[in-house]
Amino acid sequence: MCTSCGCGGGELKIGGKPHRHDQGELRFRRPNHEHGHEHSHEHSHGESLRRVRVEQDILAKNNAYAAQNRGYFASHGIFALNLVSSPGSGKTTLLTRTIEGLNGKVPVAVIEGDQQTSFDAERIRATGVPAIQINTGKGCHLDAHMVEHALQELKPAAHSLLFIENVGNLVCPASFDLGEAHKVVILSVTEGEDKPLKYPDMFAAAGLMLLNKVDLLPYLSFDVQKCVEYARRVNPRIRVILTSATSGEGMDEWLGWLRARGA
Repeated sequence: MCTSCGCGGGELKIGGKPHRHDQGELRFRRPNHEHGHEHSHEHSHGESLRRVRVEQDILAKNNAYAAQNRGYFASHGIFALNLVSSPGSGKTTLLTRTIEGLNGKVPVAVIEGDQQTSFDAERIRATGVPAIQINTGKGCHLDAHMVEHALQELKPAAHSLLFIENVGNLVCPASFDLGEAHKVVILSVTEGEDKPLKYPDMFAAAGLMLLNKVDLLPYLSFDVQKCVEYARRVNPRIRVILTSATSGEGMDEWLGWLRARGA
């Protein structure tokens, strides 16, 4: 279950195998008021307090797993990045292009998050890089416990680069620390320049924004400067790189950022 929409309850699969996930069993429920009376009143206050407590419990549990993941990454010299975006931003294509650009100079592993299918993991494996798929069912984000179990199966090499491609969603993944070094938010120019203001928590949590599909700018009425301004209004420290997996624009800068941080 997430803090925003109460998702969960679907079957979680890691590497194609069903997996029991305790957080998905939590539910928000209305109090059962069966006493009879005719005066009208609302019972929202108690439910709101309970919702806050459940959210706090979920995030506290997640943060404990995230701390474990962070310790694992540190002890094995793994540089982990959490790639977040809305669906259709081009992050899987950008990721395959990134893997090709790294040219085997650093070991790479990938954790793929989607509600269903293993299409993205198969695309990553086709590059020769190990990848494991997490299917969240009805869940709209990855959490640190899922990543912990994926790491047990994936076993990324020491001193490697780990990409965690989150479920396509600009809301819920912002709240969940996976133990990563950075959140990298990918925004496509086809989505509109106002997204940083519409989904501020995600852009506030990210250290880097990749403004993707810039090869399409001649065909769109997208204001790059305004988009960057909006992103920095939410997060003055965010770095922005304009990228295109199709034309290759910005890939050298992005790869340089990876090498500098990963070193």
